Amino acid sequence: MLQNSTNHHRDQFRELRAAITGGTSGLGLALVRELLDRGARVAFVARGRDGVERVEHGYPDSHGIVGDVSKKSDIHPIAIQVVGMLGGLDVLINNASALGPVPLALFADTDCEDLERALATNVLGPFRLTKALLGALASSAREGRGAVVLNISSDAAINAYPRWGAYGVSKAALHHLSRIWNEELASQGIAFLSLDPGDMDTPLHALAVSDADPTELKRPEIAAVELVDAIGNLLSFMNSERVVEEPVR
Repeated sequence: MLQNSTNHHRDQFRELRAAITGGTSGLGLALVRELLDRGARVAFVARGRDGVERVEHGYPDSHGIVGDVSKKSDIHPIAIQVVGMLGGLDVLINNASALGPVPLALFADTDCEDLERALATNVLGPFRLTKALLGALASSAREGRGAVVLNISSDAAINAYPRWGAYGVSKAALHHLSRIWNEELASQGIAFLSLDPGDMDTPLHALAVSDADPTELKRPEIAAVELVDAIGNLLSFMNSERVVEEPVR
């Protein structure tokens, strides 16, 4: 079943240019692998140089970028490297996330600095990076390649969970940001997805819930297949809409 799903949309991802933040572990690394396996050209971003070099060594077709999306000063250098390495951009996946306080804390006990860190990574980072790459995405849309931004969300964006306040508030803001931009940029051919991959066996989840049973959590490889399939479905829909709108000659 997994192999059949992996083969779905394979051709449409060949030579597609994709960038992923938080790409050296967990879901981000699984997305790097999945997109490369489908023939995409992939650039990934992470804070640690050692992790970036490790992934580049394991996946020599990938392009690693050292940068921190929570830092405003890193955004334009990241965007310039993405476009330079890939020659443009068709898909951006904002995956990098921060929990806020660790161990998780009640909202009233959350330090302002922990909330600021969650907002900087989970909202401002995706906002700034997407904004910096809108020109490349719009160019891709004009070329008929499709342009999709996937923001990784969470059920904490919708449901109020005790001790997940900083994370939940930031993911709720990211989810609504995605909806607003999807409305505003549809006329330019840029589409936005905000998707919850579910509870996964990742370092971030282990940091948040240290006593969780990994066997009861989704494998990030499974989530990556589902997310990339969702991108493929959206690209197929966008392409069909474009064909319908083109005048008959």
